[in-house]
Amino acid sequence: MNQSLNELSTSGLSNLRIARYRVELEAGADGLILPRYKGSTLRGGFGRVFRRICCAQRQDECHGCLLRESCPFAYVFETAPPAGAQALRNLENIPRPFVIEPPLETQQEYKPGEKLSFHLVLVGKGIKFLPYFIVSLDELGRVGIGKGRRPYLLRTVNFVGLDGVEKTIFCASDRTVRDPGTSLSGAEIMSQTTPNAANDRLQIRLLTMTRLKHHDRFVTALPFHVLLRGLLRRISSLMYFHQGEELDVDFTGLIERAERVRTLSEDTRWVDWDRYSGRRDARITMGGLVGKVIYTGDAAEFRPLLKIGEYVHVGKGAVFGMGKYRIESIE
Repeated sequence: MNQSLNELSTSGLSNLRIARYRVELEAGADGLILPRYKGSTLRGGFGRVFRRICCAQRQDECHGCLLRESCPFAYVFETAPPAGAQALRNLENIPRPFVIEPPLETQQEYKPGEKLSFHLVLVGKGIKFLPYFIVSLDELGRVGIGKGRRPYLLRTVNFVGLDGVEKTIFCASDRTVRDPGTSLSGAEIMSQTTPNAANDRLQIRLLTMTRLKHHDRFVTALPFHVLLRGLLRRISSLMYFHQGEELDVDFTGLIERAERVRTLSEDTRWVDWDRYSGRRDARITMGGLVGKVIYTGDAAEFRPLLKIGEYVHVGKGAVFGMGKYRIESIE
């Protein structure tokens, strides 16, 4: 099948459900001290609380648990292939149905009462578990995060629409979760694609460390076809495991055409990041590319896929907010 992604805007990709929320925290009486990159701090503490809230068996591992099939924690954090699944069974890591987008600011100290916002993205069937995310984030505020595990108040969780207009889902004043199923379709997101009619250039800004492999090695420069391969892998697996559908595209044809899109200029650098892994009880060095790449060539057909990638990120470490990028206009 030789279809462009524009032609697929009403096909499988259009059915993908995505919800993006802005989460606002307020530093408690002791303030907050957080690392410059806050993805691991938010993800780690949140995961521990989520397990404690959901796990009825109080086990350390989900493998072998009789309640695994119905447990929100097992689905969100220990996603397993569905029964009888054939495609993508050999993935090293099945993608989780969420992304935590930490603030891009590098501020580390927050005074008492100072606000801090980040974004949470849920995909497919993961959207129905939003109330568990909210309860966990609320409880994490009492447990505390960062240096000294200092508390915070979960002030609001707002759904962010296509136009940036926000709709309140939760606020601390009444502690009620409203319309938790609100989401966007892939078709709606792709409709925001704005092809650059003035020229054939495409500018991508890597906002957080972007960690992509090609030929089993992490790339230190980003050819367009490597970016596209990463997007196809991530979006197809998210659709398969969390939407129950396969991405029906001509993968080979898309990659061949992506290889014709050339790098016009690249201003990127590799940034290392150390985080503590509670599961391994060790510090892990992760890193990726940040910066700007300008591509030239016929990239119009890839823009819808790139637009969805702005929501779900690309590459490894997306749950920590890695692989966040933005399509930018070129004057």
